[in-house]
Amino acid sequence: MPDAVPSILLVEDDPIVRMLMVDVLEEAGYHVLEAESWDAAIAVLQDPAQALALLVTDVGLRDSAERDGLGLAREARQLRGGLPVLVASGFAGLDIPPGTELITKPFSIDALRDKVQGMLA
Repeated sequence: MPDAVPSILLVEDDPIVRMLMVDVLEEAGYHVLEAESWDAAIAVLQDPAQALALLVTDVGLRDSAERDGLGLAREARQLRGGLPVLVASGFAGLDIPPGTELITKPFSIDALRDKVQGMLA
């Protein structure tokens, strides 16, 4: 029986950036679920039928100043226990929640793929 393909929830509000990241992750062999907002991401995280191996989220989600990617990382850890989280940000000095890793923008396609592969190894 073949190994299951890991599923990644990608949360990015910029459609062009989201499309590029989905392409990179799918080419690396992952199944990618897309969310363009906090609310869409929470709906996936609350769905017990969705098996997730990783959450990848941008820090700067535009749907609410109070509901950024770091808050989503904290919420995901409450909803999904030990779910690893990768946040993408161009800001330095962020207070990264436990169980969360950071990839700094701008990042290369290779850096994204390598970071995700390392987190899921």
